[in-house]
Amino acid sequence: MFERNLFREEHEMFRDSVRKFIDKEIAPYHGQWEADGVVPRELWLKAGQAGLLCCTIPEEYGGLGLDYLFDVVVFEEMARSGFTGPGFLIHCDLVSTYVKSFGTEEQKKHWLPKMVDGTAIGSLGMTEPHAGSDLRNIRTRAVRDGDHYIISGQKVFISNGQLCDVLVLATKTDSVAGGKGITLFLVDTSTPGFKRGKNLDKLGLKAQDTSELFFDNMRVPASAMLGKEGEGFQLMMTKLAQERLAQAIRSATVSEHLVELTVEYTGNRKAFGRTIGEFQNTQFKLAELATEAVIGRVFTDHCIKKFMDGELDEVDAAMAKMWLSNLHCKVTDECLQLFGGWGYMWEYPIARAFADARIVKIAGGSIEIMKHIIGRSLFRDVMSRNKSESPVVAKLPEGKLQVGS
Repeated sequence: MFERNLFREEHEMFRDSVRKFIDKEIAPYHGQWEADGVVPRELWLKAGQAGLLCCTIPEEYGGLGLDYLFDVVVFEEMARSGFTGPGFLIHCDLVSTYVKSFGTEEQKKHWLPKMVDGTAIGSLGMTEPHAGSDLRNIRTRAVRDGDHYIISGQKVFISNGQLCDVLVLATKTDSVAGGKGITLFLVDTSTPGFKRGKNLDKLGLKAQDTSELFFDNMRVPASAMLGKEGEGFQLMMTKLAQERLAQAIRSATVSEHLVELTVEYTGNRKAFGRTIGEFQNTQFKLAELATEAVIGRVFTDHCIKKFMDGELDEVDAAMAKMWLSNLHCKVTDECLQLFGGWGYMWEYPIARAFADARIVKIAGGSIEIMKHIIGRSLFRDVMSRNKSESPVVAKLPEGKLQVGS
């Protein structure tokens, strides 16, 4: 089988400690958290004490200054466990990264130590009821008022929404400038005018708090701005590849794990006098899924390496996100089928994995948006050439010439 060579001994030692943390602090309680619709804040504090949060934050801001693979280990082990309640990925891979990359020295010193130790939980406020993948269409307004901005509007589908203490908030500071009118703010959620809506009742991810957020003339200082006015869309675009890579990492890990679970189950479950795993259909189906899981893992690790080298572009990230998301959903569906009726029971991990899987084709940019990014890149050179040449002369496969306008 495929052996990964990205990780060193210290990463695997850390992986063992993450697994022990999950077994002790998450596994016994996650069922109750699913009923509650949220995990307790105490878990975040314990995760901070165990060094699981924001591993890459420099020591000067309270972190350990480790490489990105330590964050990857946390994401992978959480995905492998099937416990989707703790929103560590959003907190670590997105919010803290925005602060570290674009924050002022004052913002970094104020928020990053708290995010590392779990006393401040981070969330990303971008999606709105009428603006999901198309972030240019957000309507939350920020109007300058002296040394402050007055923010009004709403967000929806916000992970960590019920718990967040700090919010990277996308607003419109110029309603007619499209993407160039978007500005980001780093918002303290104790600010008057901020209000949490209901905790949304979702198909899956039952223990993860996902909320509506409202802003009613919320007054924030200009110093809360992240980057410069009008730079928000540009800043968001620079982090999309990282977000989509994290999604691919999760999907690759879940796909591998569910194949392993299904092999174990079908190897022991009997029907018609023999195990389900002895039937040719079972072996052929799992052979296909195992092969695709390995292919997905190889490409994901390739993208991790490119990201760490500063070379991961939007197209590779979109390809990884699209392919692994589709694989994730395919594996959960086909593995559940091999569990039979028991696969439909919530007490079985495969049932929860099935419910949790569907969001991966939507979150972080829909599958359709990934196809658009990839397809646009395929035709970029052709379209550029067509614009510069008139008439257009194109070669047919047979070597004949065709003239077009």
